[in-house]
Amino acid sequence: MKKTILILLSPLLLAYLSGCSTGGSFMANNVTNVDLSEQNFQFVARNVEGFSRAEYVVGLSYSSGFMANTLALVRTGGSAKLYDDAIKNLWDNFKIEYGNTEGRNLLLANIRYDTDILNLLLYTQTDLYIHADIIEFEK
Repeated sequence: MKKTILILLSPLLLAYLSGCSTGGSFMANNVTNVDLSEQNFQFVARNVEGFSRAEYVVGLSYSSGFMANTLALVRTGGSAKLYDDAIKNLWDNFKIEYGNTEGRNLLLANIRYDTDILNLLLYTQTDLYIHADIIEFEK
């Protein structure tokens, strides 16, 4: 009986382990020093939001500290590049409200992110939100 169950579950386990897996983190290490003692900058936008989502079947998503991870069989929506897509969406949202970024000295400051993870029986969804203030330096 145990061998029969093992034989029946082996293909399912193999398919599960060879499926989609994504893990992401947003770790920044700046070596650039910015001197803010002069008034050569201004906040042009506060709390600009970026968003991205990924959806999977037969999987599990979880957040561990600063990372959102997913182990799943099939991605049914979104992208595996949650952080990249959220930053791109943040800049798109900035352009809609504050104009083009070309030729401007812009900097993301006070970057914050949050994840919202939904795990159902055979479905998992990860939403990533990134918020930042945007500073513009004079030329």
